[in-house]
Amino acid sequence: MTAAEKKEMLRAVIGETQRMNLFQAINNSLDLALSSDPTAIIFGEDVAFGGVFRCTVGLQEKHGKSRVFNTPLCEQGIAGFGIGAATAGATAIAEIQFADYILPAFDQICNEAAKYRYRSGGLYDCGSLTIRAPCSAVGHGALYHSQSPEAFFAHCPGLKVVVPRGPIKAKGLLLSCIRDKNPCLFFEPKILYRSAVEQVPVKEYTMPLSKADILVEGDDITLVGWGTQVHVLREVCQLAKDQLNVSCELIDLVTILPWDKETIAQSVKKTGRLLIAHEAPLTSGFGAEIAASIQHDCFLNLEAPIERVTGFDTPFPHMFEPFYMPDKWRCFEAVKKLVNY
Repeated sequence: MTAAEKKEMLRAVIGETQRMNLFQAINNSLDLALSSDPTAIIFGEDVAFGGVFRCTVGLQEKHGKSRVFNTPLCEQGIAGFGIGAATAGATAIAEIQFADYILPAFDQICNEAAKYRYRSGGLYDCGSLTIRAPCSAVGHGALYHSQSPEAFFAHCPGLKVVVPRGPIKAKGLLLSCIRDKNPCLFFEPKILYRSAVEQVPVKEYTMPLSKADILVEGDDITLVGWGTQVHVLREVCQLAKDQLNVSCELIDLVTILPWDKETIAQSVKKTGRLLIAHEAPLTSGFGAEIAASIQHDCFLNLEAPIERVTGFDTPFPHMFEPFYMPDKWRCFEAVKKLVNY
C-alpha cells in the first residue's frame, strides 16, 4: 500500500481534518461542547473576549452572553460557582487563567467538588464540572506563571486530572472530560498553545481517559512523561538510538489521576529500566508515585534503580529557567546512567 493510499484510508476513518494548533483545537472542542449540549456554560476571567491565550475566542459571539461570560477575579468563586452550576444540572466548564493561581480554589475543588457525591451517598452530584488551566513553563513565566501543580490534585480521590501533549489529544480528551461524570481538571501546557500543530479531525470525537499512550516502542529502557515533556523525551529516544544504540520505549501518561499503571508496568517488565521526567519539583512530584508503584510491582524485573529527571526543589526561577528545566540533555545523561548501571 502506498503512502497516498494509507493517507486516504486514514481520512476515510477519521473524516476531514484541519490544521490546528493546541489553542485552536481546544477552542474547537469547546465550540462543539456548547453546540451539542444546551446546558453547557463557559466562564472564567476574561473568557468573554477569548482569554489571554485565545482559547475561547469567538465563543460568546456565537453562543451568547448567557453561556460564555466573565467572572470576577476570584478563583475560589469560579470553582464554587462551577460546583453549584454542575449540581443544578449544567455542564460547567471553568477556566482558571493560570494554573499557578488555582490554589485559592484548592478547598472548593478538593473538599467540595471531589467529595460531593461521596458525602451525600450519591444523592447529589457535581460530576459535570471541568476546570481548564494553562500550566507549566513557557520560557519567561518565572515563579508565578510556570508551575506544574498536577501532583497537588493527584492526592485527592474523586477528581480526574488530565494533561494533553498536542492538538489531537487535547480536543478528544477535553470532550471526554466535559462528558465524564466526575469533576475533571484539564491542565494545558501553555508553551504548546502555538508550537504544537497537527491535522486535527474536524468532527466530534472523544479519547479514553486513564489510558497511557505508547508513542515509541523499544526494548532497553522505558521513558515516561506527560504534556511538554513528551516532546523532550521523543528527542531523547532519538539521541539514545543514534549515540548509544539504545532502544527506548516512550510512554505519554496522559492522565495523572487515575493513572494507567498497567501500561507502564508491562513496559518496565520488558525493558527492566525506567526514567520518569516532569517539570514539577522532585520532592512529591507525581514521578515519585510512579516510581514507588513500579518498584513494588516490577522489583524483580528492574535492572537499575528508577531514575527521575525533574525540576528542582526551589521556586521556579526566571533567569535560571534553562538550568531548572528537565531538558533533553539532562534526560539523556539519565539514560546513560541507567544503561550503564
